[in-house]
Amino acid sequence: MPFSQGQAKEAGAGMTGGNAGLPETAMSYWIESEPMPEFGPLEEDADADVAIVGAGITGLTAAWLLAKEGARVVVLEAGRVLQGTTGHTTAKVTAQHHLIYDELIAHFGHEKAKLYYEANRDAMAFIQGRVREWNIDCDWAEEDAYVYVTDNRSVEKLEKELRAYDALGIEGELVAELPVSVDAAAALVMRKQARFHPLRYMRRLLDEAVRLGVRVHENTTADGVDTSGSRPVVRTAGGRKVRCNAVVAASHYPFIDKTGGLFARLHIDRSYVVAIRPKQPYPGGMYISADEPRRSLRLAGSPDQPLVLVGGENHRIGMADDAERRYTVLAEFGERLFGAESVAYRWSAQDIIATDKLPYVGPPDKDKPIVLVATGYRKWGMTGGTAAAMLIADLALGRGNRYAELFAPARFHADPDLRTLVSTNAKVAGSLIAGKLEMPGRTPESLAPDEGAVVELNGKRAGAYLDQHGELHLVDTTCTHMGCEVKWNPGERTWDCPCHGSRFDFKGNVVEGPAMKPLERLEPQPAQAEN
Repeated sequence: MPFSQGQAKEAGAGMTGGNAGLPETAMSYWIESEPMPEFGPLEEDADADVAIVGAGITGLTAAWLLAKEGARVVVLEAGRVLQGTTGHTTAKVTAQHHLIYDELIAHFGHEKAKLYYEANRDAMAFIQGRVREWNIDCDWAEEDAYVYVTDNRSVEKLEKELRAYDALGIEGELVAELPVSVDAAAALVMRKQARFHPLRYMRRLLDEAVRLGVRVHENTTADGVDTSGSRPVVRTAGGRKVRCNAVVAASHYPFIDKTGGLFARLHIDRSYVVAIRPKQPYPGGMYISADEPRRSLRLAGSPDQPLVLVGGENHRIGMADDAERRYTVLAEFGERLFGAESVAYRWSAQDIIATDKLPYVGPPDKDKPIVLVATGYRKWGMTGGTAAAMLIADLALGRGNRYAELFAPARFHADPDLRTLVSTNAKVAGSLIAGKLEMPGRTPESLAPDEGAVVELNGKRAGAYLDQHGELHLVDTTCTHMGCEVKWNPGERTWDCPCHGSRFDFKGNVVEGPAMKPLERLEPQPAQAEN
C-alpha cells in the first residue's frame, strides 16, 4: 500500500500532503538532532603548522590527531561544521563495502586488497576506541552487515566475494535467509560491524580538538594555495591568508582539484535517504543490495522513537531531475517492509568515486608533498574518512604509514583507470556540450510557485525559480567551476552541475563544491521595442 497523505497528516509537524507523506523540506536526522557550536569566520591572517580545509569527519579527525601531537592547526570550513557529507551519511561503520574485495584482488593483487581491508578495520577500531575512551553517548551498536542479491543468477557474485574473504582472512558467511523480510536469494554477512550517530561522535571529537588548541573558522571559503614561497599559503575568498607548513584539502571534492589532474579521475554519484517511523519492530542488522535497484537499511533513533533509514536510488550527479519520485520510492519500500507511521526525515548526499574505486589520500603532486588531499571514499566515509585522517596526520608530520602507497593520489593503474577515465570524461564532455546546445522551452512567466527550470531570458539561457511567495530568482546557469551548464533539482531546490558535482541554491550560492564562486545573479530586463 503506498504511503498515504492521510498518514502524513496524522504524523504531525513537518509533513505535507504533496508527495507520499514526505517532509516538505530535506533535513538530515543527524543534523537536526545534534546542533553544533558556531565558529566565527577567519577575519585576520593566521599562521599554523597545518591548515585543513573542510570540517567533516576527515578534517576534524586529522585536526585532533595533529593537535594531540602538539601541532598548531587551523581548520577552514566554507559553510557550517559537519553539515556536508558527514552530516548526510547513513553512518554504517563497516569494512563491508558492497562487493569490493574480489574486484580489488583482480585489479591490484592480494596484498593491496588486504591492506584496504586492514585500513578500514583500523578505522573501525579507532572510532570504537574513542567512543569507549570518552564514553560518548552516540547510539553505538554492534550489528551484522549483509550484502544481498535478489536474483538467483547473482548468487555467484556472492560466492566469488566469499572466496575473496577467505583469501584475505576476512570472516564471512553465505546465508540463505535474512532477519529482514526483503526478497533475497542469498546474502553475504560480515559479523561484528557497527552503526552510530555520527554527529554525536564528531561533536565530542570536535570539542576535544578545540580543547587542544585547534582553531576552527566557519563561513570561510578557501579559494587557492600558493606554494611559490618557503611555506604554502592558503588564500580565502575574504582576502585572508593562512601561512602553514602543510595544507590538507579535506573538503569532500578537493578545492585544489586541478593539482595533478585529480578532477579528471573522479566522478560523483547522488543517493537518497528517508527515515521512517516503523509500525513493526526492526529485526537488527545493516543491509545493502548488490542488485538494482540499490537499497540500504539500518536502524537509527532511540528505543522509544526508532527510525529506519532506507537509502538508495543512486545516479550520476546532474543526470536526474526526479528527486521527489526517488524519495517516494524509498518511502514505499520501507513501508512495505515495516509499515510506516510517517516519514520523519529525508535527505540526500553526494559520493565521490575514484576511477579505480580506492580513495585518494596524500599529495596529488609528488613534487609538492606539503599539499595533501583526501577524497573518493565512495559511499563509505565513516571508515574511509577516518582511515584517511590517520594517514594524513602521519604524512603532515613527516612520518611513514603503511597505507600511503595504496591510497597515493599520484597512482595510476591502466586497469581499470584508463577505461573508466575515458568513459567518465566522455560523459563530462557530453554534458558540457549538451548543456550549451540545449534550447530552453520555458519562460519565467510560465513557472508556477515553487517551480524552477532553465528558461529563455531576453534571448539567452538562464535559470529561474519562482518561490512560494511569488518572488522570481534568476541565475546564470554556467557553473563557476569549469563552465558546464547546471540543471534544476526540484527535490532539493538546487542547481546541480552534471560535470563535477557542484551544487548551488536557488539564489546561486554555493551549496557544495568544487565550485567556490556563486552563480551570477541576473535581473530581468525589459525587452527592447521593435523599430
